[in-house]
Amino acid sequence: MKNRLRVLRAEREWSQAELAVQLDVSRQAVNAIETGKHDPSLPLAFRIARLFDMPIEDIFDDEHD
Repeated sequence: MKNRLRVLRAEREWSQAELAVQLDVSRQAVNAIETGKHDPSLPLAFRIARLFDMPIEDIFDDEHD
């Protein structure tokens, strides 16, 4: 699944570790999501969307257009 997490994080000048703390996950989990190696759980996707104050669909793209 493609996502804009790295771009959104960079816009706020947050490190992966800083984002991980805010989301209550490991830095490795943030890296895996950003690189597309892991898709977030639905609860985590909702936490990410709330943190960035955006709809989930604006952050994640299932590539099935």
